[in-house]
Amino acid sequence: MRIFISLILALCLAGMAIAQDDTASTRFGGDDYIAGSRVVHDTPGADDLFAAGESLSLEADVTDSVVAFGRDVVMTGAMGGDIYSAAFEITLQGPVGGDAMLAGYSVTIDSPISGDLRAAASEINLAAPVGGSAILLASEVSLDGVIAGDAMISAQTVDFGRGAEVAGTLILYEEEPGTLDVPERVAPDDRVLRRLQSDWDSDVPDFPTPVKPRNVVGGFLSGVLLVALIAALIAGLLPDQLAAMRRRVIDAPFGMLWLGFLTMSAIIGSAVLFAMTVIGLLVTPASIFVAILTGVLGYVIGAYAFGVGLMLAVGRDEPDSIGDRALAAGIGALAAGLIGLIPFLGWLFVLGVALAGVGALAARLFRPAFFTEPA
Repeated sequence: MRIFISLILALCLAGMAIAQDDTASTRFGGDDYIAGSRVVHDTPGADDLFAAGESLSLEADVTDSVVAFGRDVVMTGAMGGDIYSAAFEITLQGPVGGDAMLAGYSVTIDSPISGDLRAAASEINLAAPVGGSAILLASEVSLDGVIAGDAMISAQTVDFGRGAEVAGTLILYEEEPGTLDVPERVAPDDRVLRRLQSDWDSDVPDFPTPVKPRNVVGGFLSGVLLVALIAALIAGLLPDQLAAMRRRVIDAPFGMLWLGFLTMSAIIGSAVLFAMTVIGLLVTPASIFVAILTGVLGYVIGAYAFGVGLMLAVGRDEPDSIGDRALAAGIGALAAGLIGLIPFLGWLFVLGVALAGVGALAARLFRPAFFTEPA
């Protein structure tokens, strides 16, 4: 719970830093909280460190634990306690006094870990000793360090370097047991167990899934398809209403953005007010559900309006069939998603699309006086 609360504070700092295109940091209770686009932590004396940003360079020593989330994370300072990190690329070049939990696409470990190691990635390069046990999940594993305890490895390929050694039991998860060659110097045959990769989930439940490009692309395209399908469903049930909301977004995008902001603020604020009454705690989950549902519908409407706007810009007619409306929503979701890949600014654009859709939905349902049609 302490790590969760501290991470929330770090993410709040990240939002402040993004808004100012700068780095925000604070020290509270002996702990450092730092966030921004490109973060450099070079101030010694922190008990714990919580860092979030696009690019993290953690250079100063930390007495206890480190929590770091970003795109690229490089840690060169010594860590006296545990480390928890998730990023696209993680490079560990400072010694760790406790355990390490790492997840990303590429994980490189060049410094010793005194405790246990848990790592999930597409590529794992372990070139330093591990004082405890190690659990490694990846497509490719390169092992060139000594693991003092047991090791569990699930990988397509494993490269054992000259310095590789497993002092305990080595458990290999393979598609076909026996395909991975284990040199005698790494572990003798009587300490090597071979199991099917399909047994991994039952043997190691709730272990992080490595980041793979095809998973990222597949998830992105699945989201685009889902938006298109929801838009098609709404178009089939409420074609005129969807068209009216789309026109509102295109004709007055900033007005709808403003109204959407007010609407989401009211819904989320209601959850807080209900909770403050104590009795209303029973209603708070419903308010949260309404906020999530409203946000999803707002994004579908906003993406559909954006797609129609793009189609009109290239000379296409307004969509008049379910298929055309689904196509417009798919185009809008795809374009918004691609823009959303731009660091920080892209996320603000996607949020704006969703809020504009929420505004159009609110204008349609509640017809506030400043958005009513003239008589």
